[in-house]
Amino acid sequence: MANIVIIGSQWGDEGKGKIVDLLTAEADVVVRYQGGANAGHTVVIGSHQYILHLMPSGILHPGKKCVIGNGVVIDPATLLEEMDGLESRGIGLGDSLMISKNAHVIMPWHKALDGAAEARRSGGSKIGTTGRGIGPCYAEKMERSGIRISDLVNPELLRAKVDQNVAEVNFLLARIYEMDGFDANQVFEEYAAYGKRLAPFAGDASLYLHTAKQAGKNILFEGAQGTMLDIDHGTYPFVTSSSSTAGGACTGAGFGPTHIDGVLGIVKAYTTRVGAGPFPTELLDKTGDLLQSRGREVGATTGRRRRCGWFDAVVVRYAARVNGLTGLCLTKLDVLDECEKIMICNAYKYKGEILREMPNEPHVFAACEPIYEVVPGWMAQTLGKTSMHDLPQAAQDYVKRLQDDIGVPFAMVSTGPDRDETIINFNPFSWQREVI
Repeated sequence: MANIVIIGSQWGDEGKGKIVDLLTAEADVVVRYQGGANAGHTVVIGSHQYILHLMPSGILHPGKKCVIGNGVVIDPATLLEEMDGLESRGIGLGDSLMISKNAHVIMPWHKALDGAAEARRSGGSKIGTTGRGIGPCYAEKMERSGIRISDLVNPELLRAKVDQNVAEVNFLLARIYEMDGFDANQVFEEYAAYGKRLAPFAGDASLYLHTAKQAGKNILFEGAQGTMLDIDHGTYPFVTSSSSTAGGACTGAGFGPTHIDGVLGIVKAYTTRVGAGPFPTELLDKTGDLLQSRGREVGATTGRRRRCGWFDAVVVRYAARVNGLTGLCLTKLDVLDECEKIMICNAYKYKGEILREMPNEPHVFAACEPIYEVVPGWMAQTLGKTSMHDLPQAAQDYVKRLQDDIGVPFAMVSTGPDRDETIINFNPFSWQREVI
């Protein structure tokens, strides 16, 4: 038995969907514990591609229990659309899905407030929000006036909360944003219908996970976004609104920290980020275009082109520290196959000072210049390789160099989008390590 957390170790989009899908073969339960439909996981199985926004990636495996935890904010229309899409492709949900009754619900006014607030921001103050209502929903949660799944599936409670919240939000929309408000009756009717469909899946997720642990089941916790987008530990204010680090697995699922056996960080062989915010190793040249093209770096949720840059070991060392990483998985190694030389950022320069650790101050990080180590590329194919020994020597050296820089072993190396295109150095569920 083992309980493993999988998190992104950069700015998200590291390839967590594939790795969760791969490891689900050994898991009994897969848990999504934070974020909302602003995240997208892409899973490729044979000739079929699945893009999941709210559903845990384990849903693609028959016989697995998938849990959406209390830390997730749920857009019921999006979730139902995703569920219907899976059903139409022959993936039956049956009793394989549980939604925490304590998860909060994204309401239409959250999306309106999200877009209106971003529109009022100017220049460098824009956050780059997806406009899906994530931030306002979390804010309402913290204000203790949010609507939860337990309310959504109870028409009487839903009616009372919609009436109260619509009255307040309409006042705000009119006075601050000069926008039309919402009709409480219309909102109630729409969301009551969602609640009726979702009611069979609502349950006590924390209790279920405790029972699963007691029964000796393997539990896999699936994070969204990445460490550098964490509300507390990311590049604030250009972050998401939830705890995307490993600690969020405990609060977002109701699962005690002493029950976690390992944390696997997912990291690309280079670096990307979506939206605004500082990015020291960003490449605004032909090499950046090459990484973007070969890596197909377009957001699964937003469709926005991702910003691309060289590997930043300072960022990943920081992620290893705040998450307590016990292992790493390197993804998209094959994207670098056409690079004659490769740069690794091991430190920053700030006003003449050398920084080897992440600075806390946002203005300092924004002004940091990367200090690079140049290593040779391999100019040969790594796509589809399943053994470290089959990789070109320069590629093996690159992986070992990153491992030494970060100080955490690579459990896995992904060499392509398919499940089988993976090098497994040791199994995260057993932590039996082979030397690479």
